[in-house]
Amino acid sequence: MARIVILGGTGYAGSHLAQEAAARGHDVLALSRTAPEQIPAGVAHRAGDVRDEMFLAEALEGADVVVSALSPRGDMADLEAFRALIGTVGRLAREKGVRLGVIGGAGSLLVAEGGPKLVDTPDFPKEFAEEPRVLDAVLQDLRASEDEALDWFFVSPAGGFGSFAPGERTGTYRVGGDVLLTDENGESQLSGADLAIALVDEIESPAHRRTRFTVAY
Repeated sequence: MARIVILGGTGYAGSHLAQEAAARGHDVLALSRTAPEQIPAGVAHRAGDVRDEMFLAEALEGADVVVSALSPRGDMADLEAFRALIGTVGRLAREKGVRLGVIGGAGSLLVAEGGPKLVDTPDFPKEFAEEPRVLDAVLQDLRASEDEALDWFFVSPAGGFGSFAPGERTGTYRVGGDVLLTDENGESQLSGADLAIALVDEIESPAHRRTRFTVAY
């Protein structure tokens, strides 16, 4: 059993992760600014601002893994501030011997070997381009770190992943690297429940250390 702390643990990806991890017997703490109306069985919740380093440090005490399911939206949309926040999470994780996971978007994935990135393709909606660029910057920061003491992974879900396409739990998924995974119809999909399965599988049996991987059907 692992103690798993989830930043943004009541959002779409975070809540699915919390539910799956608790169902598989892990000790789960979900962090968010306000308490949700409902908390999955077996999940503990703590309300607070993860930008408060003291709050964050206390939450990470005794943890084995911390997963950021935060999105750079609203008052977290500033690129440098969000990068600094994940940097702080990484520093605390390293100091406390906690593994760091970051749930990023699909925008930084390559559409084919050699590029371009999905966010840089002509059809990618410009109004949604800033968020994947911020998360890509976080990925580049992690890759640039030479501190081998920080054990991290960064996961990019499928291109069609999100609350707008919740899908169903299938218990199946494919894993790739830096290239967007698509099916025989050229679609890239994944349900929230199946991303959670892939994440808990990674936590239970680490296969990606200090690298990014993608998950899709």
